[in-house]
Amino acid sequence: MLEAVQLQQLRYFTAVAETRHFTRAADREHVAQPSLSQQIRSLERELGAELFHRERGNIALTDAGQALLPLARRILADAESARSAVQETVQLRRGRVRLGAPPSLCTSLVPDVLRAYRARYPGVELLVREDGSRDLVRTLAAGELDLALIIASRAAQEPGLAVTDLLHEDLVLVSATAPDRRRARIEDLRDQPLVMFREGYDLREATLAACRAAGFEPDFAVQGGEMDAVLGFVRAGLGPAVLPGMVAARSGLAVTPFADPGLGRTIALAHGRELPPTRAAAALQAVLLGHLTEAARSGALPPGTRLLLPVDDSGG
Repeated sequence: MLEAVQLQQLRYFTAVAETRHFTRAADREHVAQPSLSQQIRSLERELGAELFHRERGNIALTDAGQALLPLARRILADAESARSAVQETVQLRRGRVRLGAPPSLCTSLVPDVLRAYRARYPGVELLVREDGSRDLVRTLAAGELDLALIIASRAAQEPGLAVTDLLHEDLVLVSATAPDRRRARIEDLRDQPLVMFREGYDLREATLAACRAAGFEPDFAVQGGEMDAVLGFVRAGLGPAVLPGMVAARSGLAVTPFADPGLGRTIALAHGRELPPTRAAAALQAVLLGHLTEAARSGALPPGTRLLLPVDDSGG
């Protein structure tokens, strides 16, 4: 029988039970007294029991009314809690975003974006998965992430993703000391033992592919490192490494661009094609795009990094 009971009827019932007066209850609920009385009678019919003793203006709960009152209060409290939770999520006072990004972007772009997002939406929980683009594509397609920053070439492997190209980034050669020449060539790596990332890094695959296209297999001074370890090995003078421009710009190391045609990669933002991003994830996407657009407009992007989205140069 409770399936037919409306929250409004329970509110009216609770108001009468607490005020012991139909007119005062109607005033509290901002409804006409006849309408309130009609809803109470309807509730009694649906439950099959009288809820109030009505004698000469004295209102008292029946046994059925006494049994219903704590239940009605609990139902109304649960409904209000549900409404508040939904409103907090809609207004981004709460929520969660699961973001994936490769280690190079977690070192460069992601911290600034998350700082801006956190300042605007401090109640939203941020979960970051740091992994190679190949694994991020699989994780995103499985629904375990809301958004992922990936190397665009990886997105073609998964048609279930919606992908937006964000920026093109040059890969550069970093070393502990300034090199003799202003531009490096891939062939220069033939006789230089490199500091190399572990397997699974897109940067490792890009470097090896470029060397092999030039007709040689590179030598390694040390390999198997994560991003921080690779930077430390280069600072220690163990050898140069190929890094993205945004990471190199913050590294404090000597940076040498590659001569044309150079090396580069396209960074993209992806999410599942079937389900649109949650409100919290869409807000993170907006903060990311706003951050990149402002960096491009103000000239804050490192040399060799260019935005692949329209930029408003008016400052508006």
